[in-house]
Amino acid sequence: MQDGTYDPPRGPQGGSPQDPGHQTPEIGDPASIHVIVGRSRARIVLSGEIDADIGGDLHEATAAAEESRLPVEIDAHHVTFMDSSGVAFLARLASRSPHRVRVLRAPPTVRFLLEVTRIGDLLDIVDEDPGFELDDEGPPSGTTPTPAGVSGPPTS
Repeated sequence: MQDGTYDPPRGPQGGSPQDPGHQTPEIGDPASIHVIVGRSRARIVLSGEIDADIGGDLHEATAAAEESRLPVEIDAHHVTFMDSSGVAFLARLASRSPHRVRVLRAPPTVRFLLEVTRIGDLLDIVDEDPGFELDDEGPPSGTTPTPAGVSGPPTS
């Protein structure tokens, strides 16, 4: 987990001469998970290979999203592979959230898994990214301002 902002995965990168910063996800890209808490919802951004190797990070992301008490959306646009750990992560979020969880821009491999496992019945699958509004005045009441995966100042 990083500092709560989306950081593209490191490792072999795609790109084009016109846009060297643009990265095309490829199978074998390392996994990346980021939790961003905004004004009205929490977003978990997944990229690369979502598998058992990052199970601990998936649990941390779940906890951070639940702590926000906001609706949760998963940006899966850059997921190149997902195994049962990723499916279990989505099922856990869907079953524990008081709000319906949305999956944004799911690639065909993720859609297939959601259909086959029927987990897709528990989620809203959205093709467009509605954008994301950060809270400039601090987090909503009852949430922590510290992004997931980053330690905050000690409390006394």
